[in-house]
Amino acid sequence: MSRILVVEDEKDIADLIAHSLTRAGHVVETLGTGASAVAKAKAALPDVIVLDLMLPGMDGFLVCQALRSDPSTAAVPIIMLTARGEEADRIAGLELGADDYVTKPFSPRELAARVGALLRRVQRAPAPPGARIVYGPITIDAERHSVEMNGDEVKLTAKEFLLLQYLIEHRGRVLSRDLLLTDVWGYQYTGGTRTVDVHIRRLREKLPFLAGAIVTIKQFGYRLEDQ
Repeated sequence: MSRILVVEDEKDIADLIAHSLTRAGHVVETLGTGASAVAKAKAALPDVIVLDLMLPGMDGFLVCQALRSDPSTAAVPIIMLTARGEEADRIAGLELGADDYVTKPFSPRELAARVGALLRRVQRAPAPPGARIVYGPITIDAERHSVEMNGDEVKLTAKEFLLLQYLIEHRGRVLSRDLLLTDVWGYQYTGGTRTVDVHIRRLREKLPFLAGAIVTIKQFGYRLEDQ
């Protein structure tokens, strides 16, 4: 069973989410503050964190930032919940390292589907020992779920890792944003394609070699150059 940490200060909403995820077969723990969530994640790493943006004291942005800056929690998948509909707030969460976001009001079944899709892509079958993918100075170790550039390890979030792996495995092909959302995020996304753009930008920043290797196809998507 997968362990899901739900961080939501409104008890009714937290209970609704917990009920839906428990019915989907997950083990769920709920917390109401950001500080307790950071401490809990560091003590016992969950498989996914469902994180509300508007928390008392330490808000969701700060929680996400704290988790991503700590090597022990840097790769834990995060789905952010927000009552705000402005694109700027959603993009800010993605920029800080959230893997996905859901805007309130939301369907509990949709949230459960998002969690399931994220887990399926993170918890793939173990790769054969020594399975490595090399692209220029970048090396992906599929078994360790790690990335190196020029021999130095680079910390990626779960979604960044999967996006990088997908791009390299399909290098030379033009990939639409919709295709990337479907194959990497695991669902037909209706909230816009800026999610892909943000993750591409983060890959370019963390792995400078990709700045010129990932070609933007205007109004369509991306292509990773086939070296």
